[in-house]
Amino acid sequence: MNTRKPAVRVLGATALAAAALIVSACAPQTTGDSSSDKDEKTGTLRVWLFQEVGNKPKEKVVDAVVGDFEKQHEGTKVDVEYIPVETRAQRVKAAFNDPKSAPDLMEYGNTDTAGYVKDGGLLDVTEDFAAWDEAKDTDPTARQSVTVDGKVYGAPFYVGVRALYYRTDVFEELGLEVPKTMDELATTARKIRAEKPELYGLVVGGAYTYGAMPFVWANGGELAEGKGGSYASAIDSAAARKGVKAYTSLFSDDNCPAAKCAGMGGNDTVTAFAAGKAGMAIGGDFSHAAVEAGKVKGKYAVVPLPGVKSGSVAPAFAGGNNIGVLKSTSHRTLAVQLMERLAAKDTQESMFEAMGFLPTFADVRREAAAKKPYVKPFVETLAAGTKFVPASPAWAQIDASLVLPTMFQEVISGKKDVAGASRDAAKKMDAAFGSAG
Repeated sequence: MNTRKPAVRVLGATALAAAALIVSACAPQTTGDSSSDKDEKTGTLRVWLFQEVGNKPKEKVVDAVVGDFEKQHEGTKVDVEYIPVETRAQRVKAAFNDPKSAPDLMEYGNTDTAGYVKDGGLLDVTEDFAAWDEAKDTDPTARQSVTVDGKVYGAPFYVGVRALYYRTDVFEELGLEVPKTMDELATTARKIRAEKPELYGLVVGGAYTYGAMPFVWANGGELAEGKGGSYASAIDSAAARKGVKAYTSLFSDDNCPAAKCAGMGGNDTVTAFAAGKAGMAIGGDFSHAAVEAGKVKGKYAVVPLPGVKSGSVAPAFAGGNNIGVLKSTSHRTLAVQLMERLAAKDTQESMFEAMGFLPTFADVRREAAAKKPYVKPFVETLAAGTKFVPASPAWAQIDASLVLPTMFQEVISGKKDVAGASRDAAKKMDAAFGSAG
């Protein structure tokens, strides 16, 4: 993510392409759930969106949506600011504490939802979402990512999942079959390392939380379980421990040496694969551009990460971003309408074409896969069923405190066994859940 100072841009009334759709459902004319006592129908709407690496294509899509919106709403202007994702926590906290500096709506990571709701920053748009025609086609996991305690606090913007990248040239040279189970994945990885010691078999990272989670879920484990309106850690259950063991066993000299791989994160593993240093890697749909720009271009393929049983798909973490309206907005109706336009099917299709972001609508994803074959394994992964992190404000603390990477690294280093490391991780998670209420 680019960390240069984001530019503030007031966007003009550029007409949207002819294919653009009118807002399909207007927000109810109510203000009871807003902390502002106003619902102004004209004026300036402030929007915060994330600044991407290579942000111009995203800006072009947003410019078109905004231009069309301004044309439809006389007397309304939209001011869009692109903010670095790395500094979002400070910016959002300040906005929640000072409504005058806050935007009317913003893009946010889907794991941030519960925390922002607890902080009182996001507007409850449950009725609006239900009245929105396109909402019925939103996939269940994406819908879950905007839902806290049965109420909806935004609209899904895009989704991202991970799958298995592998070197077609290496597999052909060594006469290898694409693995159909997690056991075959480990065996194949060790065969590659044995025959080509200059390569990692399956490059893995001790700090790669979202690459490790499928191993836990595929073995029947969970991160946490709902308990009394809150959550309790389940990472130390027998099933979860089996998944932790399966993942940490890959950090060995015959696959990915602990000395080199224990500290790796997701970007590190994708970079290693793109540079031609690994036979396989777990990467996202969002990793496609980086791999294409690397030394393995034209020499790799992607399939869903296999599960425990032959032919099954390991549940992937459903990452992605949402767009929500802030509770402090004085333009409730306009802000909800703009949220729906930015998250609409035609906008998500355009954003996929521009940035490669996977749509949150199943029908739009199918069309995307038909246009660009590289998307197919990720769409299949989503269709097989994905998982999400606990919808608790505690997750942000657990994630920031590196609870799960610490657990993996303690096992990898031999400092603790799986039982001990997972038990300690569960205690830290439970403390976070308890403090979150």
